[in-house]
Formats: sequence, structure tokens, C-alpha cells
Amino acid sequence: MNLSYWEIKSWLTNVDYTIVGSGIVGLNCALQLRRRFPKANILILEKGLLPQGASTKNAGFACFGSLSEIIDDLESHTEEEVFQLVKKRINGLQLLRENLGDKTIDYKPFGGYELFSSHDDLFEKCYAKKDYINTLLKPLFSDEIFSFKTNDFGFKNCKEQVGFNQFEGQIDTGKMMEALLQKVLQNDIKILNGITVNSFSDDTDSVKISTDNFELSTKKLCIATNGFASKLNIDSVKPARAQVLITKPIQDLHIKGTFHLDQGYYYFRNIDDRILFGGGRNLDFNGEETSEFGETELIQNELENILKTTILPETEFEIDHRWSGIMGVGSQKKAIVEQLSNHVYCGVRLGGMGVAIGSSVGKDLADLV
Repeated sequence: MNLSYWEIKSWLTNVDYTIVGSGIVGLNCALQLRRRFPKANILILEKGLLPQGASTKNAGFACFGSLSEIIDDLESHTEEEVFQLVKKRINGLQLLRENLGDKTIDYKPFGGYELFSSHDDLFEKCYAKKDYINTLLKPLFSDEIFSFKTNDFGFKNCKEQVGFNQFEGQIDTGKMMEALLQKVLQNDIKILNGITVNSFSDDTDSVKISTDNFELSTKKLCIATNGFASKLNIDSVKPARAQVLITKPIQDLHIKGTFHLDQGYYYFRNIDDRILFGGGRNLDFNGEETSEFGETELIQNELENILKTTILPETEFEIDHRWSGIMGVGSQKKAIVEQLSNHVYCGVRLGGMGVAIGSSVGKDLADLV
């Protein structure tokens, strides 16, 4: 299809900044660019009808890492690196809440919990290191972060005590993204959906972008595609699919909060009298290192099994819907925010912490330009 003169003139001419991806990072990048450059022509290219990847598909955890996850991170990161990771997540969540407002994103400070299987020693390991982790992270809060509580939720096949993080909460992912999209449009930023960027080339004073529908030139290019970054030759980011299901409404649902088990590879929460449950990537790391959306029998069956035997052992439930999202992960958990060439920049590898750090990564990306 040939574009009209008007389409080319109004949308694809004299573009100052082009952002690939309309997820949390891309939208926050666009808003920060508008603050810095009030008269700039800013364009966002998005391959999906809605933001693809994980921004509209995540579980809505306002979290910054379970106790077992942080302990595990210390095996591959220094104390200072882990401290900075957690600090970045906390600051990012605060930025998200300040930018959009707790009421808008339906933020609820119910706290975060961690379940421990009866079949391994992870509970003992976490219990022994609780004080050490609290001391390490004490400068970030005025009170201890991690503690333990009695399992009052009726969970089975797990330890009688659950880990508790008083500073975690939950949000409504859909409301968050709706608010961000509205804010972007109100700031005279254009979004073109259904556009896949195939390649780009850096010239002396601009970047040429080739898409599946047209070509255009832009003064600066910002890549915010996270899980799909490898498709644009950012090889240090690997896709990681996360599968999710949600139940139909459950009468008198007594579970309230965000919950992790198995070092965060499984996670669930309450939402609209339902249980949203995701994870299981550790059952098939190779198979889930994909940028293709979809669900597998192996993981979906295990999610249902854990629902029946651990989370809702004495409650009848029905599955209402299933979906998947694509995260961006790598050998290190620190996000990549850097200049790739003269006029090309990226903010990627959010490591499953998009809600926590997406706002700040987007702002940092814009500030690089």
C-alpha cells in the first residue's frame, strides 16, 4: 500500500525522536522527551494493537524482589549490585505512583508473601539470612523489610510459616497502561500501532528506519522493545515467555496480597475476587526462551496442579482465561540503558521487573539523548 501525501507529511516527516515500543519504558521515555523538548516531533512505533511484550500482560506486582530471590542474586552479584538493584526498583515504583497517582493505577498496599515448599530447605536458608538481608537493605527503609508470619491463608504442601514483605503492593496493569497512553496522547505524541520495525541504519545526522509498511528518517531512535530487543540485534537480551491464567470469580475469596513461591518462578495474587497465577518458566527454560506468544500443556497443567494442591486446596474454582507475555532477561539483572551508536539508544533487559523499573528506565533512556 502506498501512503498518501497527507500521511507522509503529517506522521512521517521531520521526526525528531522515534521510539520503538509503546510499553512502560517507551511511553515514559516519550513523556520525558516531551518535558525536555516541548516542541519536538515525537513518534512511537508499536507492532501490536496494544503494547506488545509484557506491559499489558504482567501480573501487576508492585514488588522489588522476594527474600529468596535476593539471596539467590547475591550468588551472582555483589552486595552493592544487589543493593542498587533493589534501590532502583523501589525508586521506580515511587516514580510510577507519583506520575500517575495511586488511585489511577489502583495501588493497594496489601504486602507481599513468599511460600516455601515442604520438600526443600529454602525456608531454613531464608530464615537464617533474613537479618542479614534486612541489614543490607536497611538504608532503603526505616523499618525491617522481611519477616515471617503464620500461614493463615489455608495453603497446603508448604511450610507453616510464610515470608512477609510489608512494603509490597499491587496495581491494576490495565489501568496503569490506559493512563500512560492517555497521558502520551495528551502531550501531542503520535503512536502508530501495527508497525513492525525490521531494521535501521545510522547516518551522519539521522537514522533510517525500515518497517513492514514504510520507511522513514528520524533524528534520534530509542529502542524500548525489551523482550524483542534481540530482533533488533541487541544480543545481550534474551526473550523469556511468562504464562499466566486467571480463575473465574471465587465467592468469599480470603487471599489478599501478592505471593511468590519457588524463588519467584511462580507468583499469584487476588484481583476482582479471582486468583491470577503465573510462572513455571523453570519447567522448560529452553522452550520458554521465545518471543512467540502462546501457552503450553506442560506449564498450564502445573499451574492448575499448584492451584488445586497448594493455593486453593479446599476451594472449587474454574479457569476463565489464559495468556502469555514476553519479558527480556540476561546474564545480569541490571537494565541496559545505553547509547548504541551516534543516534541510537536503548532501554531494555528489565528482567521481569517492568512495573518496578519501567518508569525510571524510560526516563533514563530519554535523558541519554
